[in-house]
Amino acid sequence: MESLIVIFHIIIAIAIIALVLLQQGKGADAGASFGGGASQTVFGSAGSGNFLTRSTSVLATLFFVTSFSLAYFAKEKATGLVDQGLPEVQEVQVLDTEAPVVEDAAQGSEAPVID
Repeated sequence: MESLIVIFHIIIAIAIIALVLLQQGKGADAGASFGGGASQTVFGSAGSGNFLTRSTSVLATLFFVTSFSLAYFAKEKATGLVDQGLPEVQEVQVLDTEAPVVEDAAQGSEAPVID
């Protein structure tokens, strides 16, 4: 079931990208008002804006629904792993200790000092 939703989710995402790329920008309406050839469009003289906008809204809603369902499946899978005996993640307290101070090599060491 989860893999079917993932496939459907990817198809919806590609369709949203295609619909957004098909839509015209806000400035494209100005050219159509001065005889931009609206009668030659596929969707008629009303233009394609309304159809593409509604299609994008429907696909965006489906995208959110599939996203929430995939999140639900991921949560169920995560709680199922805890039920199978895997240990839960516990916080580890780090004690506040001072780091050891390294003495100067030139004072008490026989190692050569490089200048």
